[in-house]
Amino acid sequence: MSFGIYICGFLLMVIGLVYGAIMLHVPSHWVVMGAIVLVGIGVLTGVKATRQKDPVG
Repeated sequence: MSFGIYICGFLLMVIGLVYGAIMLHVPSHWVVMGAIVLVGIGVLTGVKATRQKDPVG
């Protein structure tokens, strides 16, 4: 459940950054590429932050 919350928050941040980039008239191909990279980073950090530790023994 915490992974879903993490991803939702990260996607909200990405949407805000995309909106800001569009308002600054950044070319759309750069906005799309940046959004894809940020979503990838978000998934990687979300998995890393919310994964269960393996039991020892």
